[in-house]
Amino acid sequence: MREQIKGCMSQELITFNRIYKELDDVYRDMANKLGLSESAFDILYGICEMGDGCLQRDICRTSCLPKQTVNSSIHKMEEQGYLLRVQGKGRSMHIHLTESGRKLMEEKIYPVIQCENEVMNSFSEEERKQFLELSERHVSLLKDQVTKL
Repeated sequence: MREQIKGCMSQELITFNRIYKELDDVYRDMANKLGLSESAFDILYGICEMGDGCLQRDICRTSCLPKQTVNSSIHKMEEQGYLLRVQGKGRSMHIHLTESGRKLMEEKIYPVIQCENEVMNSFSEEERKQFLELSERHVSLLKDQVTKL
């Protein structure tokens, strides 16, 4: 029975899963090394991507974190003096960096993004394009398959 279960995964799937988990470990280790929780790292990263004053719901969307996780992490970062929540229209909540938050971003998040840019730029333009297209296609096809389960 064990051999039958083991045999159902292609070598490509096994390799992809290993790569995906290694990448996840790299970011987890990076956040820990920087003294940040994974959710705090993702929130700051999202703010860097979308800009100061972005909406809390957009941070949820871009980070793929649950609303409750983002809300509690933002609350904690607000208590630590890194963020401010400002009520927008309706239930929307804008997230702003404080001066301490900007300093934290410069010290911890910008160097990570610089490393990521250097890695991405180590690929040729064609390799970057192909990598991104194949990654997007993989996610799209997987989403389609999951709906059939």
